[in-house]
Amino acid sequence: MDIQAAKAYILRRLKEELPKERTYHSLEHTLDVYASAIDIAAMEGVGGEDLVLLKIAALYHDSGFLLQDLEHEEAGCRIVQEHLPPMGFTDEQVVRIRSMIMATKVPQSPSNHVERILCDADLDYLGRNDFKRIAATLYEELMNYGAIKGELEWNELQVRFLENHKFHTATSIGSRETAKQAYLEELRRWLRQHAGSA
Repeated sequence: MDIQAAKAYILRRLKEELPKERTYHSLEHTLDVYASAIDIAAMEGVGGEDLVLLKIAALYHDSGFLLQDLEHEEAGCRIVQEHLPPMGFTDEQVVRIRSMIMATKVPQSPSNHVERILCDADLDYLGRNDFKRIAATLYEELMNYGAIKGELEWNELQVRFLENHKFHTATSIGSRETAKQAYLEELRRWLRQHAGSA
């Protein structure tokens, strides 16, 4: 398999073809998930082919936004199916990559170790100190696409999302859960202060 070709192909397309309104599901997000997946995999003891396929899945996990806004995971799987076999990826490897991508669909549904790692990498920011900066890019994107109407609706959405989200690896639970809960409590306080003003 030509790993470098697979990486270069999708990074070029994400850089050139994603609309500027995708302020969250952007090239920056893909590179962040890629780096987080590598870090979590190292802590979780994952290497070899598992790590290679995990890295490719991280690079392609949001590539479906190149084709469509909804059901982007399925669209990303189509890109993987079309473009990775000519780069030397076997049918089995493509199936594993597609399964990892589908596991990130919210609500996340990982069924094995590498899928759990990718799911945690995808939402790693929920428990990091750049949570507010990254969340702001998602707020902007949702506003751009008319998915939300303003800050109150956004913070209600964030609270519901954080309440329902769970990390899947021991690494992420240990390193991210405490901060995530602190952000959740901060958002709940904001809602208590602003709920009557809508």
